[in-house]
Amino acid sequence: MYGQGPSLPAGLTVDGTGLLCVTLLLRLRKAIDGAEAGTVVHVIATDPAAPLDLPAWCHMTGHEYLGPVPGEQPVYAVRLSADARPTRPDRPWHRARD
Repeated sequence: MYGQGPSLPAGLTVDGTGLLCVTLLLRLRKAIDGAEAGTVVHVIATDPAAPLDLPAWCHMTGHEYLGPVPGEQPVYAVRLSADARPTRPDRPWHRARD
């Protein structure tokens, strides 16, 4: 069983099974584009770097990392912020230029 963190229901789920975090962040950024602030996103991530990369990405963007979600697969929760800092569409690990 994975995680002992939040069990908040997801408003959106991003499946990154089998993806490296680079590709996962590309998929996540695209999936949340236009989503409402406060939406809880469950990110399914099998990359061993995800428990480090997702909190770092949330810190950089201003979204709230909620932690691992209890269950049978590796799922992490993120709450979208109204005042998140935008990232580049092709490189979501870089902030967008003003």
